[in-house]
Amino acid sequence: MAIRFILSEYVQQALAEAVYDKLEDGTFAGGIPACNGVLAFGPSLRECEDELHSTLEDWILVGLKLGHHLPVIGNLDLNREPSFEPVDAL
Repeated sequence: MAIRFILSEYVQQALAEAVYDKLEDGTFAGGIPACNGVLAFGPSLRECEDELHSTLEDWILVGLKLGHHLPVIGNLDLNREPSFEPVDAL
């Protein structure tokens, strides 16, 4: 059975939807259209990508903590209630 890391998959799929623009001053801006308010800026494209990744992770964690509805990205829905399995095996 393969191990799935749902948050890592969500971040990867969201970053795959990112759009970047080169600004007039030569710096870069990036955002993820499905994730309202997730924006980042950087002096290079790589630094903008890194900043966007960090911003997205923070946005997800705050959203989960505050109970915000997060967009379904790909087939990943972080809004579902967790299901608990019995711990009889322990």
